[in-house]
Amino acid sequence: MTSATLSHSTRQRLTGALFFSQSLFSAAMIAAFTLSPILAAELGGSDSMAGVPNTVTLLGRAAAAYPIGWLFDKVGRRLGLSIGFALALAGALLTVWAVLSASFIGFCAGAALMGMGRGGSDQARYVAAEVQTADRRAKVIGLMVFAGTVGAVGGPLLVGPSTLFAESWDLLGNSGPYLAAAVLYAIGLLAIFLFLRPDPRQVSQALEAENPNKEPDLPVRPLSQIFRQPAVLLAVAAMAIGQLVMALIMVITPLHMNHHNHSTESVSLVIMAHTLGMFGLSSVTGWLIDRYGRIPLIVAGSAILIISGILAPLSVAVPNLAVALFLLGLGWNFCFIAGSSLLADALAARERAQAQGASEVLVSLATGVGSLGTGAVFSQGGMTAVAAVGIALSLLLVALLFWFNRFQQNATPPATAV
Repeated sequence: MTSATLSHSTRQRLTGALFFSQSLFSAAMIAAFTLSPILAAELGGSDSMAGVPNTVTLLGRAAAAYPIGWLFDKVGRRLGLSIGFALALAGALLTVWAVLSASFIGFCAGAALMGMGRGGSDQARYVAAEVQTADRRAKVIGLMVFAGTVGAVGGPLLVGPSTLFAESWDLLGNSGPYLAAAVLYAIGLLAIFLFLRPDPRQVSQALEAENPNKEPDLPVRPLSQIFRQPAVLLAVAAMAIGQLVMALIMVITPLHMNHHNHSTESVSLVIMAHTLGMFGLSSVTGWLIDRYGRIPLIVAGSAILIISGILAPLSVAVPNLAVALFLLGLGWNFCFIAGSSLLADALAARERAQAQGASEVLVSLATGVGSLGTGAVFSQGGMTAVAAVGIALSLLLVALLFWFNRFQQNATPPATAV
């Protein structure tokens, strides 16, 4: 296969299949976990159990990310992504059984399987980037992140109708969202398996072979060597720190608002603003990255995260919190998409799957640390302490950017006088 044989329609079809499946996966995941805390408390017999399924999901996501990345190299991207969707489908079906059987352990096991499926699905943005030349990678990664908007809007809308559907079949209404999730996972699995042809791994290898700046074939580097590469370090740091800062502030904001007697509608409005910042401008972000570069957008993302951290504790008024949370989502968006693009650029085709899988493990762990740690910080110092930690982490990313810039300057040989 050569890149010349890859028509525009073929590239569009591959990208479309990935976008469609990612949209379904996002909607299914959000629909499935809308009722998760409520059901966990009921099945576990205590409110203290409400957060267990979400934690188990994060652990499953982190545990599966690297093995699925390894599978990408062994069996191809199409089968690797299909396995991820199959795990999520099995998890949704197991959760339906757990709800009907009142099994808390089964409910957590289903959450773990769905998290493992997400560990594969999250890597679809890299798969989409593989079928593009370097100057279009950021744009298509932004498009894949934008697919999360479909889930943010469509997922919650499925909860009511799916509950009524389950009741019409004499099932427990709360099993409905998990039935809906199973259907969406199944459709996404079929879309990947049937339409992700030719395999993006073959496309990536063809593009690499015809790259005029291609380096000589070298053995695949071990992960320890890959992750010592400055560009890789910066890329992973941008994604992980952006994820950690976002989780710290976003997770605690509803509780912060509740302590100041805000209504549920006000909390929903602030979270909607945050979701818009996260996903709504992703296609624009990709265009900006391709036009101005990866590093400038990471710089911009770091600055926006700092501004968000300054605004969040200033006032408990809804407009202030909505702006702060919108900026929090936008800063994450810049760091996440630019970091993903920088990582894709820094890796050879044969190294991408495993290295990107390993980076997803770190990003998942960052989410877990942020989600689990923010409560302790909040209990000690309120929103001011949480925002201060977020600002400190954002400044750490700024320091890494300065270090990277200094490294690049030292690595560039000085021009010789003639």
